[in-house]
Amino acid sequence: MATTFADQLRSLTDEALGALIQLRPDLVVPVPADVTALAVRAQSRGSVARCLDGLDEFTLQILDAARLSRSPETALTSVGAILELATGVAADDVRVAIDRLRVRFLLHGPEDALEVTGAVDEVTSPYPAGLGRPADFLDPRAAALCADRAKLRRTVLAAPPGARAVLDRLAAGPPVGALGRGSVAEVAEPVRWLVEQHILVPISEAGRAPRPDGELVELPREVGMLLRRETGPLGPLRPFPPLPEGTSRDPKSVDSAGAGQAMEAVRSADALLEALAAEPAPVLRAGGLGVRDLKRLARTAGLDEAGAALLLEITHAAGLLGESDVAGSGRSVTVSRATGPVDEIFLPTGAYDLWRALSIAQRWTALARAWLMMTRQPGLVGQRDERDRPINALAPDAERAGAPQARREALLVLADLEAGTAPAVDEVLGLLAWQSPRRSRGREAAHRDALSGAAQLGVTALGAITSYGRLLLEDPDIDDSDPLGVRPAVSAEAPGDAVRSLDALLPAPVDHVLVQADLSVVVPGPPEPELAAELDVVAEPESAGGASVFRVTTASVRRALDVGYTAADLHALFRRRSRTPVPQTLTYMIDDAARKHGGLRAGSAGSYLRSDDEALIAEVLADKRLGALGLRQIAPTVLVSPLQVARLLGGLRDAGFAPVAEDAGGSAVLSRPKVRRAPTRTSVAARAADQAGPPTLAGPRLAGVVEQIRRGDIATRAARRAPVGVRAANGQGVRGLTPVQQHGQAMAVLQQAVREKARVWVGYVDSHGATLSRLVKPVSLSAGYLRAEDERTETLHTFALHRITAAVPEDE
Repeated sequence: MATTFADQLRSLTDEALGALIQLRPDLVVPVPADVTALAVRAQSRGSVARCLDGLDEFTLQILDAARLSRSPETALTSVGAILELATGVAADDVRVAIDRLRVRFLLHGPEDALEVTGAVDEVTSPYPAGLGRPADFLDPRAAALCADRAKLRRTVLAAPPGARAVLDRLAAGPPVGALGRGSVAEVAEPVRWLVEQHILVPISEAGRAPRPDGELVELPREVGMLLRRETGPLGPLRPFPPLPEGTSRDPKSVDSAGAGQAMEAVRSADALLEALAAEPAPVLRAGGLGVRDLKRLARTAGLDEAGAALLLEITHAAGLLGESDVAGSGRSVTVSRATGPVDEIFLPTGAYDLWRALSIAQRWTALARAWLMMTRQPGLVGQRDERDRPINALAPDAERAGAPQARREALLVLADLEAGTAPAVDEVLGLLAWQSPRRSRGREAAHRDALSGAAQLGVTALGAITSYGRLLLEDPDIDDSDPLGVRPAVSAEAPGDAVRSLDALLPAPVDHVLVQADLSVVVPGPPEPELAAELDVVAEPESAGGASVFRVTTASVRRALDVGYTAADLHALFRRRSRTPVPQTLTYMIDDAARKHGGLRAGSAGSYLRSDDEALIAEVLADKRLGALGLRQIAPTVLVSPLQVARLLGGLRDAGFAPVAEDAGGSAVLSRPKVRRAPTRTSVAARAADQAGPPTLAGPRLAGVVEQIRRGDIATRAARRAPVGVRAANGQGVRGLTPVQQHGQAMAVLQQAVREKARVWVGYVDSHGATLSRLVKPVSLSAGYLRAEDERTETLHTFALHRITAAVPEDE
């Protein structure tokens, strides 16, 4: 069969062979040596299973019809036999499905003698179309009943209601059920009646001897086809996909709602990472984030736990969040675990700082691409695994290799609909089940999770996919000017179409604020990165959204003074940024804080405290709240403490004073909060690009693969046609000649061929010890080497003379 199959592939045109490779790209990973190797790979279980996974429901039903209609003698079928079984649908639709199978070589041969590729039976159900095996294969008595069509019909009509219900269930497929015994009398009795009437046949499980009363029963094929007389032998056939009706929405409304959700997703991700930077969370011993930490982070970001888990998984996949050793985090970490010390903590990575400097559209695109490509299923967080243990966020248990494909499949269904169409979730799942039944089976939860995640990220809105979401799914066009795939498909620096499309929908970044009389600061839009950095220092965030609100407090002004701002700098900042007049209360607050700021100076003694104001020193020394600091006066203007400077400053500030640290020269020490970061991680999108499979085969690249297979096939077949003398010399002696005489004769033939520029068959032993033969035209024979040209491949070969076993002219 393999030879016949290979001959059929060999007879294809280059265009047809290229079409097969495009439909089944796994056949050329790696590129096979010749057509025979390609044929063997095309009939392998793995390749056939992958090909079947991409077929729709109707095409698989037609393949079942081909399996059912095979002749018992020849195991062949025909287009006519398939059409006879596919009742209720147009013959043209059936022929289209047959052509779809033939171009993939799941069916091959002429129309009147089609053959099903052998591995199909191995990777599919043993019951095509849900019908059982023929009655004459199962039981002689059942075969006798099925042979008498009238008696079979009367017996089925006489079945009691319970027995008829069992028949209808088995006729829908699969045709095998339990016999039923003991206390389940309402099931056992109808089944037993059917067995006694020989409508059902007891069978045994593979590898086990049958029991007297039987363990399983099977419905013969003839009975199943009789019960399907209304729907047809193959059951209900749907040659076209069930298009979702859905709700029609205005595409502009969808895009606007999606852009708002995209902004919210970016803000929430930023809030989660900032919360982790301020208070790192420990990594559980089994991996992942604890339930308490997840709840804390969700409250901080204003999310539910499922939403927080999704964004944490995405930021981790995007390389913005990572694990860091406690010892190497740069400072003491105030995290603990009830079960013992903490070894690792979750922290933002260095890439987080770069990500914050990007525009909102670029930040969102980085998150969305990581979500599309990550092999994680966030919907599993909070559920329990097979050992009844909870699945935590960022834990290994949420890893699912098929998650990226499930997301893309669900979104492509929405992208194929008219813009603004919002189908129900069940409609999307139904369409996916028709498009690829084998692949969608068991993936319903992953598809639901994909649709939920897309809505939270803003890829979809109001149930429909957004315009920039469509662009996110589109692959880059194939560049025919780069047939070897050397250049990257997408430039990392250039903004993509999705970024530009989302940028047009988002409000423009603002560089100003509105300062209110109550010291609230309103930012009427997304702030520019520089403005956002300034607000992080001088104000406290109160609410976020399209217009975020901050508030200036005494603590925020003191924080700004601590990091190096002066009162003049703060006045200039608010005058420059505010489109409203700066309230006098804010001016007084800044001046008052600046006047007090630095009035006290702290240093190490443990630590010391000095001030030019003797009254202020006396006030500090007399304050009973500062007794724990252990202050004592060593000069009218100097106090010392056994505590370190940081604890001294904290105690004074808690009591309402505003001290400033100074160095040995008396200069103020600027104290910006130390930023802790985890080691930089590679995002899942970058890893996917680095680990990408073979480039898409099209154009010159596809033609090159086909040519390589053809050349290899020609070389293999030519080697098989080598003269008997050459083949015999490769590992066997030629009758009547010693090995020395064989070698001497070969040298004479080669010298003659060099003079006459004739082609010869050369037998030789390669560097691996294999005996090979090649048809070449000798060019030179000197210095212990033969140099010869292979005209088929247009390459020059060099043979060591001591490795040559035989040489025969081409015409012999």
